[in-house]
Amino acid sequence: MSLKSSEKINGNTAELVIHIEKEDFDKAVTAEFKKESPKITIPGFRKGKAPRALVEKMYGKEAFYDGALNSLIPNEYYTAVSGTEFKPVSAPQYEVLEIGENGVDVKATVFILPEITVKDYKGITVEKDEVSVTEEDVNEKVEEARKRNSRRVTAERPAQNGDTANIDYKGTVDGVEFEGGSAEKHDLKIGSGTFIPGFEDQIVGHSAGEEFDVNVTFPEDYHAKELAGKAAVFAVKLNEVTTEELPELDDEFAKDVSEFDTLAEYRADVEKKLIETRTQAAENAALNKAFEKLISGDCFEADIPDCMIDDEVQNQIRDMDFNMRQSGLNINDYMKYTGMTMDQLKAQYRARATDQLKTRLALDQIAKNEGFEVSEEEYAEEIKYLADTYSMTEDEVKAQVDPEMVNESVLRRKASDLVKESIVYSTPSTEE
Repeated sequence: MSLKSSEKINGNTAELVIHIEKEDFDKAVTAEFKKESPKITIPGFRKGKAPRALVEKMYGKEAFYDGALNSLIPNEYYTAVSGTEFKPVSAPQYEVLEIGENGVDVKATVFILPEITVKDYKGITVEKDEVSVTEEDVNEKVEEARKRNSRRVTAERPAQNGDTANIDYKGTVDGVEFEGGSAEKHDLKIGSGTFIPGFEDQIVGHSAGEEFDVNVTFPEDYHAKELAGKAAVFAVKLNEVTTEELPELDDEFAKDVSEFDTLAEYRADVEKKLIETRTQAAENAALNKAFEKLISGDCFEADIPDCMIDDEVQNQIRDMDFNMRQSGLNINDYMKYTGMTMDQLKAQYRARATDQLKTRLALDQIAKNEGFEVSEEEYAEEIKYLADTYSMTEDEVKAQVDPEMVNESVLRRKASDLVKESIVYSTPSTEE
């Protein structure tokens, strides 16, 4: 094999002309004949026993060329492309240019990693929201804690909105009971809107032990078509009315729900955590804006072939399917429940996949621009991280993971850290 020529024909496509020696081609044709001859029947000969010359006379010498080329070309191509600077990102398309006395010439056309330009990635300016926490914010969080620690008690009064009513009920339409219209000892949160409109409102004002009728009309779009739009009467017995009793806001409450001895200390901690959470959220939002700028047309330029984006979409859908299988579902279940087709799912993922691909390519180019390298210590740390993440031994990781992928991961993280550490933050404009 020899590589006769290789050239980039545009920003993301390359053509290679590969020469296969006649001797190699002839051997492949002979091997193809031996493989196929047992299937060939020639009159006057037992199946598979006809001489090659007779078979070629009847079917032509070219009869075994396709099979021979199919067995030869892939290895010849990979040997050839490995000797170039090109990084293929798709399967090649082959075209046989010539089969002659000197051998075979084949042209391989393949999408390659495009040229990538990344500039102005240091000092990207983005707005970061100022963080503030009000007393109302603290009160809201404390109130949530009170509700989580509430207890349900019997209300010795008529039912109110927000109470839970334990009821027996039996529904009829035109005096006839209908399927699903009856239950006993059912807990209904008044005001939740889980029952037919108007049902819960008619429980308000009644006390435990009372029996009464509730008159409602099923909505026109009710899921049970036979009941849609019809008037119904529910015979209801109110067994019990319960309500939430919230704990007192005092030091004892603080001791129960936290590690602090006083309510003041607990509130201060709530405020501190709110500030930390909102600060982190503001930083994450600003960081996302910075990376959006990084892959925008102002900083990033590359003619990315569609096949790379298609592969990224497929990888994300594969990851989604893997994660769903951990819960006993799969991608087919998801499409069934959502009514989506695979094409619609791919379209949904395409924008995000494109952005993630651009981000990786940008980080790879930044690492090149900066001349980053991976030390033995950094490589070992990444192996340890992968081992800890996937509950594997370090030797198992080394046996299963391509070292080049480990290096890429470290280099991208270095590039990402460089971008993050150089971000210039500004506060949003308050102009009216």
